[in-house]
Amino acid sequence: MANLAIFCFMCSVICLTGFRRVSKFSSRVQKRPASGIRLTNFYDQSLDDLKELMLNWNEKSFRAKQVNEWVYERGVTNCSQMNNLPLSLRQKLSEHFAFGSLKLADEQISKDGTRKRAYQLVDGQLIETVLMPYEDGRRTACISSQAGCAMGCVFCATGQMGFSRQLSSSEIFEQAQRFSAELRRADERLSNIVMMGMGEPLANYENVMEAVRRMNRELGIGARHITISTVGLAPRIRKLADEDIQVGLAVSLHQANDERRSALMPVNLRYPIPDLLDACRYYTSTTHRRISFEWALIHEETDTPEVAHELGRLLKGMLCHVNVIPLNPTEGYGGKPTSKSGVDRFCKILAEYGITCTPRMRRGIDIDAGCGQLKSKVMREKERAEMIMKQEV
Repeated sequence: MANLAIFCFMCSVICLTGFRRVSKFSSRVQKRPASGIRLTNFYDQSLDDLKELMLNWNEKSFRAKQVNEWVYERGVTNCSQMNNLPLSLRQKLSEHFAFGSLKLADEQISKDGTRKRAYQLVDGQLIETVLMPYEDGRRTACISSQAGCAMGCVFCATGQMGFSRQLSSSEIFEQAQRFSAELRRADERLSNIVMMGMGEPLANYENVMEAVRRMNRELGIGARHITISTVGLAPRIRKLADEDIQVGLAVSLHQANDERRSALMPVNLRYPIPDLLDACRYYTSTTHRRISFEWALIHEETDTPEVAHELGRLLKGMLCHVNVIPLNPTEGYGGKPTSKSGVDRFCKILAEYGITCTPRMRRGIDIDAGCGQLKSKVMREKERAEMIMKQEV
């Protein structure tokens, strides 16, 4: 599901005033060679796969590690630039591999440096990815796990679109790799990943976990710097707790009682708050890691003192933290964001229950960085272009 407010949260965000558009429907994927032979996606290959390929080409197996170093440590995807490889091998690599399958459909850059991209998949579906730079040097990528979302959260633009399909592990990984490569070429590095983009990560569990392990292994991003979000799929939270990788967990909560949460988030009908919190307690007791609860502050709905006290009583004593942010409005939902004074009041009340609370920094305010917003915009523009073409015919 479009992790609801979370992407609307982390990438939190966005209206539409003075953004800068960089590209429109331009491909970043290598085309087929003149022979018409389909190229192999490099990001589908493991190191063992590359070693086997090198041996099949009568090359030394250590060449596979050299290629990986060029791609993942230096951000180089032009094989002709891999100058510690024999020229003949560089030629073979160029003729055999395409570095990714995502096509850049649109990109917006905020005045604060936030970059929002819409990528077109091989079947025409659109997904979104965001890079957020911070003054302390962090570079955080917000990654999508599904095309669309089946969770139906009423105030999330992606949730309003419905579900199209799961992303493959390589499609998930490539979103992070694209930003990582660009940052490496600029002598920077991608430091954090949040699985808070389009889709419900725990509903695409195996592909997400495979991609996360590759981000850790190939891109050198520490597991504790990778956060997986969920709307509250309780059985998958328990499964994640038993994994051998120490990633962070963020849970979209947004209401403190079942009736109101179910009205915002239909998933609550299947996994009500008591079941969700039981799974969260299992996670914290198993991993000894703190959970983050995400909370969208909606004016006179989720930001009142009464709701704050209710949330405080609900979470008191848990190993947790609450991230709050005023709602990012979408066209399909009429709620309004909370004022700064409302945010401060809400956090102050939670502190009375011993719960730490952080107001999230709003990033990319001047672009369509909220979950699903840029995709919706690209789709509308595409539909208008197609209509004009039909009229001209």
